[in-house]
Amino acid sequence: MSEPLYLAPRLESRPAALLDSPAFLHPLVTALGSPLNVLLPDQIADNVRAFREVYARHRLTGRICYAHKANRSSALVRRLAATGPGTGIDVASLGELQHALAGGLTPDRIVATGPKDPDFLWLAARTGVTVAVDSPAELTALAALVERFGLPRVPVLPRLSEFASTGTRVLTRRSRFGTPATEADALLDLVEKHRDSVEFTGVSYHLDTMAPAEKAAALDGCLRVLDESRRRGLRPRAVDIGGGFGADYLADGAQWERYTTELTRALLGRRAPLTWEGHGYGLRGENGTLRGALGVYPGHRPVAGPRYLDELLALTAPSLGRPLATLLLENLYDLHTEPGRALTDQCGITLARVVEVRVTADGERLVRLAANARDIGLEDHGLLVDPVLVPAGAAARGPGGDGPVGVYLLGNLCLESDLISRRLVFLPGEPRPGDLLAFANTAGYFMDFTADHALHQPVARKVAVYRDGDAGPWHWCLDEEYWPHLTAGDDE
Repeated sequence: MSEPLYLAPRLESRPAALLDSPAFLHPLVTALGSPLNVLLPDQIADNVRAFREVYARHRLTGRICYAHKANRSSALVRRLAATGPGTGIDVASLGELQHALAGGLTPDRIVATGPKDPDFLWLAARTGVTVAVDSPAELTALAALVERFGLPRVPVLPRLSEFASTGTRVLTRRSRFGTPATEADALLDLVEKHRDSVEFTGVSYHLDTMAPAEKAAALDGCLRVLDESRRRGLRPRAVDIGGGFGADYLADGAQWERYTTELTRALLGRRAPLTWEGHGYGLRGENGTLRGALGVYPGHRPVAGPRYLDELLALTAPSLGRPLATLLLENLYDLHTEPGRALTDQCGITLARVVEVRVTADGERLVRLAANARDIGLEDHGLLVDPVLVPAGAAARGPGGDGPVGVYLLGNLCLESDLISRRLVFLPGEPRPGDLLAFANTAGYFMDFTADHALHQPVARKVAVYRDGDAGPWHWCLDEEYWPHLTAGDDE
């Protein structure tokens, strides 16, 4: 076998300590079944603190709003509610809004985003949450609801898109959400028309990109729109720049570089295959030439999360010529953010039990799990990262296992396409039935987006785990039974 190629997950102290507790994890899966999603709600409080430190460094105020769509967990929402008024939540559906209110978040800490049906819009207006209106039509519909039911003015943050900078040739990509920035004057006309029904508190944007230049151009564009709104006599207070701060999933960037290099060599036939039936993740070899583009998430992102925000705020506004943070501070604007992946970083682990290990006639090791690719959506989202082997009876087998082995991970569906990993995954030893594979850092978008009851296979249950101090014993409860008073202290 060729030298193993690892893509080891980055693990902070809390999830690392949990994975080092097999005597706790194995009975948990035995009791609740495989697959099992394990949430670490106290981790989201740590992540909030890291973002607050960036705000403090730039002397800015504003809300850090968790993008609820990243995970359906009740424990994460309730733990977030205990982190104080400077933290909020971004909800993108009627169900998410109801969940946030029931989890302890007051309306002043909630922003409603995304396209809204009449039910969602009505509850948002009735409770008085801030509405990031997605279009002029949505603003008109919101104003009509307020007038019809005699409600107080609803705070709004109209969403803008398709920004162009006058200082440099940067154009943000098109989006089906928001009002193009070139139509901002007409949008402000509409705000003024309905000023008795809606309270203009600022503007918002969210770009589906990690490119700092695009985000700087968007924030620059928002500041110029706010300047115009002030000339009209409106009183904006905030800019909401959405999310998209990313997460660093891999412990070692060198492993990522080596793997992608070796993958291209394998596709060109210059080394042994690294993937099931030559799958190339968007790449392919044709007559000795590499074609296509690698369609995976860059798992190693040293500039991600709070650090990404820090560096973004230090950038110079393309047309206004000064650091973005300085412009926000001088205008006394609050900065609202909506991290999803970044706030759920290190907050969850998905456990799956090994059911069968077999070797094909070609010598390939196939490991079937009591889970499927819809439960563990890493590769569906283009993320390549190794699971952690949590052996049953680890003490009897020893810490080193029986040497590294390469395996393909199969799901439990009666479908040829049900591969949890299309690449050869290298583990420290050969797994055995009864062992667990732990997929780290799955709380952000990897637990709920694709899971379903296909072929009557069970969907993963969720549990919340916590401990007393850094060295105390682990405790658990069902996700829906978690409340912040169970943990040691809070952040009020």
